[in-house]
Amino acid sequence: MSVETRTVTESEFADWLRALSTGFLRPPVISEKEVAGRLAHTDLSRVRGVFDNGRCVATYRSFAQQLTAVGGAALPASAVSNVTVSPTHRRRGLLSRMMTADLAEAKERGDVVSTLIAAEYPIYGRYGFGPAAWITEWAVDVPRTGLDPRWSGPGDGGRIDLVDGTDVRKLGPELHARLAAGQPGAVNRDERWWQINTGQAELSAHPWTEPFYAVYRAASGEVEGLLVYKADDMWGDAKQPLNTATVRDMIALTPAAERALWHYLCSVDWITTVKSGYRAPDDLLPLLLPDPRAARILTQADFLWVRILDVVRALEARTYGTSATLVLDIRDAAGLAAGCFRLDASPEGAVCGPSTRSPDLTLDVRELGALYLGDESAVRLAALGLVEEGTPGAAGVADRLLRTSRRPWCPDIF
Repeated sequence: MSVETRTVTESEFADWLRALSTGFLRPPVISEKEVAGRLAHTDLSRVRGVFDNGRCVATYRSFAQQLTAVGGAALPASAVSNVTVSPTHRRRGLLSRMMTADLAEAKERGDVVSTLIAAEYPIYGRYGFGPAAWITEWAVDVPRTGLDPRWSGPGDGGRIDLVDGTDVRKLGPELHARLAAGQPGAVNRDERWWQINTGQAELSAHPWTEPFYAVYRAASGEVEGLLVYKADDMWGDAKQPLNTATVRDMIALTPAAERALWHYLCSVDWITTVKSGYRAPDDLLPLLLPDPRAARILTQADFLWVRILDVVRALEARTYGTSATLVLDIRDAAGLAAGCFRLDASPEGAVCGPSTRSPDLTLDVRELGALYLGDESAVRLAALGLVEEGTPGAAGVADRLLRTSRRPWCPDIF
C-alpha cells in the first residue's frame, strides 16, 4: 500500500481535522475559524497522520500531561488522543505505525507512562495499555431518595453560592490542583481546558451551552467544592415537572463539600432526576442517600488506560501501604519496558532496579498498567492466566502492596 505516515504540517492541518471528523462520524466540514483556533493550541510535532495520495486517512495526536500516581506524585505522561482510521483504510496497520513511533518518542523524551481514554476495549492492549481506572454514572430518582425536601442549605455552617464562568476560571484551577494532588488517576488541566469548559473558547464540534455553576464554601469561607451542571425543560401531561439535571463536573475536596453539593442538586425545584456524570465506581453518592436504591447505574466501564514506559521510575514514584519485596518479569513486545525488576517497597519509600533473581511474578506490561493505580487485583489476573506466579502467594503479596483503599478515578476525557 502506497501510503505515507508522518507528522502533519500547518498546511495539512485542515485535512487532518477533516479526517478526524470522518473517523468520529461527525460532519467532515471544518471551518477556517476552527482550523485557526485549534492550530493555535496544537503542537504539530506531536500530530501524526497517514496520507494516501495526499489525502489524510488516519489521525493521531499526543500531548504532555501529568498523571497522579498513588501517593500524589505527578508523573510526566504522554497523553494519546484523536486516534482515527478512515473506514476506507482500516485493518492495514496504520494505527500501529503511528503508535509505535509515538511511544518510542515518549520513551526517549523521558515520559514515565502513556495514557488514553479507549473508545473501544480490544484495541489498545496489544500496544501495552491496561485499563487502570473505571467510571460509573448514576441516575438518581430524586423523589425516592428520602432526602429532606425542605433542605435549605448545609447544616455544617457552610453555604452554596451560584457563580459564573469568570469566577470558575479564577477558583477552578486551584481547586482542581488540590483534588488531583490526592486522587490517583487524575490528570492536569491547563488554562485552555478552563477556557473551553467555561465558554471563553468555543469549539464548533461542541456548541456551547452555558451551564450552572455552584460552589461550596466551608464555615471558614474557603471554597472546597465546585459543581457544574445543566438542566433540561421537561413537563408531564399533568403539568408535573420531569426535569433532569446532568452533572458536567464536580470537584469536592472534603466529604462535607461532596455531601452538600449532591444534596443541593437534589433539592433544586422541578428536578426529578439527577445524572451524576462519570464518577469513581466507589463514589460516595449512592450511600449519601437515605435510600441508595434511588441511584440506578447507567454506565459502568473502563475509562483511563495506562501504558508503563519506565518501570523503575513508575514503581518508585508511587507509595505503598506495607513492606515487601517482589521480583517482576515484565514482558513487552515493543521492548520499551521489558526486563526483570526487583521492587523493595515500604511505607517509607521504594527502590526498584534490574534483577537477575528468578521472578516472583511474570506479566505483560499491559497487566502492569492495569495494576499500577491500585484498582486491579493481581490475584484475579493470575486466576485469568494473565499473571504467572513463580513464587506461590506472590500475587497476594502484590495485591497487599499495590491495591488502594479507594479506587482510582480520572475526572477528565481527553
